[in-house]
Amino acid sequence: MTQKTIALVGNPNCGKTTLFNAFTGTNQRTGNWPGVTVDRKEGEYQHNGLKITIVDLPGVYALDAEDGDAGLDEQIARDYLMSEQADLTVNIVDASNLERNLYLTTQILEMRLPMLVALNMIDIAKERGVSIDPVELSKRLGCPVIPLVASRGEGVTTLGDAIERGLQDLAVPPTYVAYPAVVEDAIGELVPFIEERRPNAPVDPRWTALKLLEYEDSVAPDLQGRELDLIVVPHRRKIRQVLGEDLDLIVADSRYGFIHQVTEGTLDRTREVSTTLSDRIDRIVLNRWLGIPVFLLVMYLMFLFSINISSAFIDFFDILAGTIFVDGLANLMESFNAPNWSIALLADGAGGGIQTVATFIPVIGFMFLFLAFLEDSGYMARAAFVMDRFMRFVGLPGKSFVPMLVGFGCNVPAIMAARTLENRRDRLMTIMMNPFMSCGARLPVYALFAAAFFPIGGQNLVFGLYLLGIVAAILTGLILKNTLLKGESSPFVMELPPYHLPTAKGILLRTWDRLKAFIAKAGKVIILMVMVLGLLNSIGTDGSIGNQDSQNSILSATSQAITPIFSPMGLRQENWPATVGIFTGVFAKEAMVGSLDAIYGQIASEEAVTTEEVEEEAFDFWGNIGEAFASIPANLAEIPGALLDPFGLNVGEVQDTETAAEEQEVALGTFGQMVQRFDGKVGAFAYLLFVLLYFPCVSATAAVYRETNWRWTLFAALWTTGLAYWVATMFYQVATFSRHPGSSTGWIVAMLAVMGATLGVLWNLRPTRRKAQQLSGT
Repeated sequence: MTQKTIALVGNPNCGKTTLFNAFTGTNQRTGNWPGVTVDRKEGEYQHNGLKITIVDLPGVYALDAEDGDAGLDEQIARDYLMSEQADLTVNIVDASNLERNLYLTTQILEMRLPMLVALNMIDIAKERGVSIDPVELSKRLGCPVIPLVASRGEGVTTLGDAIERGLQDLAVPPTYVAYPAVVEDAIGELVPFIEERRPNAPVDPRWTALKLLEYEDSVAPDLQGRELDLIVVPHRRKIRQVLGEDLDLIVADSRYGFIHQVTEGTLDRTREVSTTLSDRIDRIVLNRWLGIPVFLLVMYLMFLFSINISSAFIDFFDILAGTIFVDGLANLMESFNAPNWSIALLADGAGGGIQTVATFIPVIGFMFLFLAFLEDSGYMARAAFVMDRFMRFVGLPGKSFVPMLVGFGCNVPAIMAARTLENRRDRLMTIMMNPFMSCGARLPVYALFAAAFFPIGGQNLVFGLYLLGIVAAILTGLILKNTLLKGESSPFVMELPPYHLPTAKGILLRTWDRLKAFIAKAGKVIILMVMVLGLLNSIGTDGSIGNQDSQNSILSATSQAITPIFSPMGLRQENWPATVGIFTGVFAKEAMVGSLDAIYGQIASEEAVTTEEVEEEAFDFWGNIGEAFASIPANLAEIPGALLDPFGLNVGEVQDTETAAEEQEVALGTFGQMVQRFDGKVGAFAYLLFVLLYFPCVSATAAVYRETNWRWTLFAALWTTGLAYWVATMFYQVATFSRHPGSSTGWIVAMLAVMGATLGVLWNLRPTRRKAQQLSGT
């Protein structure tokens, strides 16, 4: 079977991804473009015995990637088209915005590559009263033009036939764009120079000559040198003198002149409606007074859908994965008399990691599903516009607000949601700020301490911690804005695509693609880290296995040894179980409650634990599977109660410790041990400040690594933990200053000096102007 490759290229919001999904379905794979973290999507399909690979290039408005000031997407698209990897280029054009889309088409035509045009969204153009003659348009462009409606599958088969013919003919369009005489003279002298040195160049030498005149030296790095400069530099100077304008403006004007000639007689706007349905909806959605309430309502619905509704399925994935990969695997290995260490490694370690990844599937899946709906419907661009003014305060676009809000439910999908931001600097800053959004996994820890130390008005404590997390995120953004991520904020220019109802197939495929990427990359990191922490928690200091959440594990022994490090924030040596909680919180914040309860409860009731016989239930594989499925309707029934409290801030006012222990599902003795070992409310609140701000859980850390690289992941871990230690220590030392003014003064001065030194280092590491410009690209 013959193998061919085609490239899909087009403007953002032109329906390119919809067409990609229509051809490939689930037969897709996602990787990275060489040297960058931008996703590369490929898919395959067969047509009349021809096996075709489709490469979905990033959405771009043009191929004007000037060196040092280029958008990464433009560089990727331009370099791929130059590479000859694609046998045919398919340019998707939005028929409702024909003139603007044809600018990219013109640039591809000038490259003299085999191509055809897919004229998408014909239905929207007709609704607006816009008429296009595709036959005449094809003649004027010099390449096939296929009208279609990708969202409904209309014309897709015809396009497939045209692609097959194009791959057989590989005809190069004869299109020619005329430029002013002085520019043509420069091109005329450069073309022979290029042809002599690059006789088999993949693109037209005329296009290469024009790019060299426009300072895009990277299109021909092999030609760089004094000999080329002797030709290019004088011509650049002469063009500037004769025309009095920069060459890029001259070139753009000439191309739009060509586009005007092409559309004259092929595009009829005489019956175009003045007000569309999208315009009428925008009068409400973008209204000065109604825009923010509508946005908050949409965000509320997203949060409710992505966190509260998805949580109904968490127990299903948790029990199912635990039954198969943890308890089931352990039971199977025990039946074969496998050694305890192998059970701890494979079942508790790897199996526990798989179980952790599985519990995030519903949250992340529902989040990506809702985001895909917002993106495909056209509302996401409006949301960015509404929140832009507020977010600009910390140097971020309005679109960053969505991942921030998502972070209150779970930092993992929030970090993953940052990929909807086109600008790399914005993505990085949003990701670095997101771990400070107090996720739902921290809430059980807050509730436990509220019940033990703040039985009255516990919800006020929780609300205060949420606000402090927001303040920490804003301060982090302001610091990065002026140091590591220094750069000028790009002007807010965003296309508002027309509203339309997304297709179920489109949003499901987009959701699956993103979810699969999380499982494939972040999942591996999670499983590895869970295995390490699980082993440390299981292996005892005497080498025995099965010491989870006890005083005898290596993790507990290590915690006892390093507890003095946390003494400046109020942790005394006898309170080493709190240090174990910090370690297990790295694994998962919700695991802290279990660890604290297990150790404090064991210490409080040593005799009861040793004398009371607890009959271990026999493992029931099918019973547990049934329990997993039964959890779905039971959890769905609790959703109505979450409608008025989606963030779960109401932890109640419980003054009876027995009732509180029952509600928090911890041993009664746990409360007594916590009150005894923490330094009162001050020590407890300092500990909560540390929990609020310190190291993201392994899942969030893996997501940061998935979206950035190891350097930014390390920075996120160090910055969050360092800031947590600084804030907790400063609070405790100020709050207890009267007890020990001497040592408190020393710690306060030391903390201020450390923060000053840290900010100084970050200031010195700020990027150069050129690097900042590159960072501001996508």
